[in-house]
Amino acid sequence: MEKIAVYPGTFDPITNGHTDLAKRGCKIFDKIIIAVAENPQKNTLFSITERIDFVKNIFSDEKKIEVYPLNKLLVEFAKDHSATVILRGLRAVSDFEYEVQLASMNRSMEPNIESVFMSPAEKFGFLSSSIIKDIARHGGKLEQFVHKNVLKALRKKYS
Repeated sequence: MEKIAVYPGTFDPITNGHTDLAKRGCKIFDKIIIAVAENPQKNTLFSITERIDFVKNIFSDEKKIEVYPLNKLLVEFAKDHSATVILRGLRAVSDFEYEVQLASMNRSMEPNIESVFMSPAEKFGFLSSSIIKDIARHGGKLEQFVHKNVLKALRKKYS
């Protein structure tokens, strides 16, 4: 049986930390489904289409990764895609409490879906999409933190 994990997020924008986590997840799972969330509570910089395009472009050569929009409950999405794992990154203790709450709620709704937490590579432990946008807004250097297509789009948004 294929071991499928869903890696959900807003990815506004996707960072090299997200990319690294997905690639490392491919070493553990047969397939990673990156679920790009449509979250009306978040005021995103990039549209859902732009964010999906970024992710698809970055992983175009990775056969184990598929990309879809997420516009329903995560556990329902996971079931629809035969996934038994929700993959999440934990950067710091501040992420832990929120992620455990989500994992507990997801498990209460769907006991057959487990949450697996991975820590980021040390060089990406401080990265977040919010920090990336703030640096971009102020014209800072981002080459080592985002894919070249994301960098180009950020510069265009903030020019």
